[in-house]
Amino acid sequence: MKLKILVTAGDGIGPEVTNEAVAVLNEVAALGGYTFEFDSKRIGGVAIVADGTPLPADTLAAALDSDAVLLGAVGGNEFNSMPTDKRPEAGLLQIRSALGGFANLRPAFAFKELAVNSPLRPEVIDGADILFVRELLGGLYFGQPRDWNREAGEAWNTMRYTKGEVVRVARVAFELARKRRKKVTSVDKANVLEVSQLWRATVIEVAADFPDVELEHQYVDAMSMHLMNRPRTFDVVVTENLFGDILSDEAGVITGSLGMLPSATIGGKVNLFEPVHGSAPDIAGKGLANPLGAILTAALILRHSAGLEAEAVAVEKAVRKVLEQGFRTPDLARDNPQGLPVLSTTEMGAKVRETLKTLLVNA
Repeated sequence: MKLKILVTAGDGIGPEVTNEAVAVLNEVAALGGYTFEFDSKRIGGVAIVADGTPLPADTLAAALDSDAVLLGAVGGNEFNSMPTDKRPEAGLLQIRSALGGFANLRPAFAFKELAVNSPLRPEVIDGADILFVRELLGGLYFGQPRDWNREAGEAWNTMRYTKGEVVRVARVAFELARKRRKKVTSVDKANVLEVSQLWRATVIEVAADFPDVELEHQYVDAMSMHLMNRPRTFDVVVTENLFGDILSDEAGVITGSLGMLPSATIGGKVNLFEPVHGSAPDIAGKGLANPLGAILTAALILRHSAGLEAEAVAVEKAVRKVLEQGFRTPDLARDNPQGLPVLSTTEMGAKVRETLKTLLVNA
């Protein structure tokens, strides 16, 4: 097994958490006799400062020449006054578009050990295991026309989808549901938006090819409530770009921290992997960042780009075991009456690798 992985660590805590994810991947490679080749390029704010653009040409070329791309995070307060198409986030949208991945997979599962970190009651979230399938290349984020006329005090965006775009992401959702608990929840706003009416009608058509998978529909406003009061009733949730962005971030409440959420973008030329959290510039460089979302993202690289399912499961088990042993990062220990050991970013990464090595050696 040989895999070329481009690391675009980005801004803020991005370099800190991607370092730990890369270390986990190197541990897997060393123990399994695999060859993982890593390259590093700039994206986001650091690229704006160094190269004058959020996505340098050499970064994109290296991404297209890789088997997988691992992204840290982009963004920073110093760039907020820039035009939208010049900000660090524009680089993220550009690389997503260029790589062509249209299905963004965002797992959100409850960790019993982190229930104290969630504002939801333990009995509500216990056993919750949701896979969000977010359409990533359409909708408001990419629709044209879009503009901001500052003089007129007017701005506009366009939500646009084609039937083909909905078909391909819906098929991914149904195929994944077949491997899980065989249920798909499609989220839209079909009572108001024509785009959502197209979405719902198309998902119903696709569902006919998957008679063994249950399909239900939810309006996005109702879904945002149901995620909080009955998350265990959902399996695979498929939705458009904006709704998926918001709902999957909301699911951080289920896991106990946004820092626990990984993601994978598949379906294009090269798969793109990134933790869901942002760049958190206020804690960058302080050793406070939670690397577990990035480490769980490494597990998705093993699963979806390397085809190493057993190793992916081992990484996920290692994270759970470390939490079971009581180790926490600061975001997971805000309420810590038991005095659980609080680890830095690098200490948590080392603890996961130590546990992972034991699991793989004894497998």
